[in-house]
Amino acid sequence: MLFFISLSFVIIIMQTTDFITKLLSLGVIIGQIFILCAVLYFIFWRKTQNSIAEFIGKRGLLLAFIVTLISILGSLYYSNIVGFPPCELCWFQRIFMYPLFFLLGLALIKKETHITVYALMLAIIGGIISLYHNYMYYYNQGLDSFCQLGGTQVSCIKQYVFEFGYVTIPLMALTAFILIAIFLVVYRCRRTPTN
Repeated sequence: MLFFISLSFVIIIMQTTDFITKLLSLGVIIGQIFILCAVLYFIFWRKTQNSIAEFIGKRGLLLAFIVTLISILGSLYYSNIVGFPPCELCWFQRIFMYPLFFLLGLALIKKETHITVYALMLAIIGGIISLYHNYMYYYNQGLDSFCQLGGTQVSCIKQYVFEFGYVTIPLMALTAFILIAIFLVVYRCRRTPTN
């Protein structure tokens, strides 16, 4: 009886994991399309008034908080429920992602926008680490020596997720950091000065 209950639980987790992975991967693709549109906007139409830029400017802090929350829940789900062990580079990225939850949450609750400067710095540093992780992940350049230096047996290039032909966990993290940074930059640029 216990065997069948355990087997049922494993099947449910696997089906749930597939659904959550597809959902997160779809979110990454939508996020990357947004990043591309944001870059094009900053290059070509930055000086024009745009309702989308105004919308993000007013709600950028909330949007950054939502991306942070989804990223944290996703990383905890993959490591604690599914059992994917985080590598050294994943731990470094978590060091910069997890405090964003508290900083952005505090900024939302207290309506103190100066906190976003600190959050932006965390997002940029985490994004740089994530960019390095993606470079190593996709090009497998010297990563074995980095993992050995960290003293862990978890490979930084083991592929746990590969959706839509290119979406991986390191790419999810990079997309999240870039989105958070863009939302915070637009929020800081578009907000009205407070006295």
